Amino acid sequence: MYVRIARFEDAEGDWDQRIEDVRGQMVEGMRNRQDEVPVKRSLMLVDRAGGRGASVMFCEGAEDLRKVDEYMNSMTPPAGAGRRTSVEMYEVALDSDEL
Repeated sequence: MYVRIARFEDAEGDWDQRIEDVRGQMVEGMRNRQDEVPVKRSLMLVDRAGGRGASVMFCEGAEDLRKVDEYMNSMTPPAGAGRRTSVEMYEVALDSDEL
């Protein structure tokens, strides 16, 4: 398993609306783009008070992670979502769900 973590800062506006928008995008993406964007699991982490957040996407293999990274890099964050400050990719060495 592999993971891509993108961090965002300086977000502003209505967090509840942003969360709903991202939820809709996740549902549509998982339903309609599975071959194009092979994400197995996705998390949205938020720090409402600090205006920060992170996107965590899990992929089955390194090639899938590369496809997801390429796809996500082609997208522009919506207004108010802040600026992307970093993208990191890792191999998941240990997962408590697999113990």
